[in-house]
This record gives sequence, structure tokens and C-alpha cells, in this order.
Amino acid sequence: MIIVMKPGSPDELVKAVEDRIAELGYKPHTIRGVARTVVAAVGREDKTPLTQLETMAGVEAVIPILKPFKLVSREAHPEPTRFDIRGVEVGGRRISLIAGPCSVEDEQQVMACARAAKDAGAQFLRGGAFKPRTSPYAFRGLKERGLEILQAARDATGLLIVTEVLNTSDIPVVAEAADVLQIGARNCQNYSLLEQVGATGKPVLLKRGMATTLSEFLMSAEYLLSKGNIRVMLCERGIRTFETATRFTLDLNAIPFLKSETHLPVFVDPSHGTGLWRLVGPMARAAIAAGCDGLMIEIHPNPDHALSDGPQSLKPEKLLGLMPDLQRVAEAVGRTMKG
Repeated sequence: MIIVMKPGSPDELVKAVEDRIAELGYKPHTIRGVARTVVAAVGREDKTPLTQLETMAGVEAVIPILKPFKLVSREAHPEPTRFDIRGVEVGGRRISLIAGPCSVEDEQQVMACARAAKDAGAQFLRGGAFKPRTSPYAFRGLKERGLEILQAARDATGLLIVTEVLNTSDIPVVAEAADVLQIGARNCQNYSLLEQVGATGKPVLLKRGMATTLSEFLMSAEYLLSKGNIRVMLCERGIRTFETATRFTLDLNAIPFLKSETHLPVFVDPSHGTGLWRLVGPMARAAIAAGCDGLMIEIHPNPDHALSDGPQSLKPEKLLGLMPDLQRVAEAVGRTMKG
């Protein structure tokens, strides 16, 4: 159920509704929008007792949520969610840009990427300090040293750090260093990790699993929001299909579908979604046209010698050359890439 408060309802009335929900044996989750506040009541299957909330002061309506993903759904939060990450707005008119290498290799490589990302107008620097790899013999990241290099790049450029957390044991050290915690495709349905990352209160970039349906993807986001964390970004990064010409199949259908089902910002990663650098630009333009709120693009100063995902990484000059095209597409759909 969601309890819709009347416009302008003071905090004490909202608190009274939250307390009554808890007394009835449910868990309240309050979502404050621009126009009004709603309180979602989740927990028990039988929602009949919640109908009595209609008589409480400040309550406009009590509405059942039909979707299995309660807090993520548009029913609970009709307005698109916007939120601030250290002065950077996500989900607004400006399309966010996350750029950087797949993995942190050394300080020189990361600083070159950070400067290029900054010049291109990015707000976030991506880079994997802890790397999940299919082979146990592949380069798996510099770990804590990688986090230190990312922090140095943030200090030098002002870009915010997006980096992946792989295990629950790594959460404290990664959360201390990063501005956004990334849940990678392989951990999209690692529910213990989702719950513990959600409980940190840090912004989260949740990547869709390579074999995860959109409904399952939204249920994974529900785990994060169920811990009181609404600063969640969904990221479409390609799914496995029968096609072998590209690394994955970038599911651009997901963008308008997710935008209609959830209030959360939707990002797209055309680098992992295609696996080929020459396809990144066309698919980035297509993602903006389809309505995405942000892009995540891999860059590397020397892709031929990258320790991971070189074939899908743009050289810095390619990213800079792509930005005018992205801006033109953004303007055509009423958005912008510029601050």
C-alpha cells in the first residue's frame, strides 16, 4: 500500500502515519517528492488493516500497489527521482556522464583518463579497483592501491568516483573511498550484497545482469530501496542473446520500459553493451534518443595495451570528438550534456 499525503502536510502528520504503520506490523518507507509525500507500507501480505489510515489527518488516499517491486514503482513515486551527489544532480535535465577505464592499472593511466573525462564534461570517473573476471588468472585489480589512485584523481580533477564493490567484506573500504558504489552485472542478484550496500546510504549504480529480466532487475533495485536508500541509478549494460557479432546485445528497449515502470534514473553502458569501441558512439546517441538519464563510457589512453576490455574502450580524443554529437541528440529530445 502507499499512503498519499495531502499537499503541504507537515512533518508531524507524516510521522504519525509512519508510527501507525509500524504499530500495525508493517514497515514504513517515506518518499518525499516535489509536490507531495507518500509513505509506502511493506511487509505483510494482508494489507487490509492499512485501510484504516484513510481517516488519519493529512492522508489523501490509501492505494494498493500492484507491482511486486513496491518502492521502485511509479505507483509509489509518480515523479522521476532526482538526487544530489556532492553537488552533482542526477536525474534532471542534464544527462550525466561517467567515463574512465575498465580497471585501475596505474596512476599515470587513471590521471590521463580523468583529465580527458573532465575535458569532455563528465561529472564522474569510473574505474575498477576490485575487478570480477571470468578467469582467475586475469588481472583482478589493484584493490586498496587502486582506490588510492582514484582518490588522487578526484583530488586533482574534482570528478566523483564510481567503483565496483564485489564482496560484503569490501564494503567499508570501498564506501569510504568512493562517491558511488557500483554493483556489477555478476552481482545484480547477490541479495546479501545488495542489502548491505543499500544500508550504507551511499549512492548506488546497479548494473543489469547479463541474463536478468527487467522485472528481476527492478526487484534487485527493490532490495536497495528497502534499506532506505533512494539514491539508486539503474544501468543497462547489455544482455546475452544468440548474437555473437557483439559482446552482448545492448537492450535499448529497456530504457523506455524502465522509465515507464520506475521513478529511478536510467543509465546506459554502450561499452560493455557492444564490446566494440566503434559501436560505442552510435549506441550512446541512440540511448540518449531513447530517453536515458546518463551514460557510462570506458576510455583508455592506450587500449591496445589495456589489462582489461581494451577493444571496447575509446581513446580520450574519441570521447572528446563524440561529445558534440551527443549534445545535438540531447537537445533534440529536450535534454543537455552541458552543465
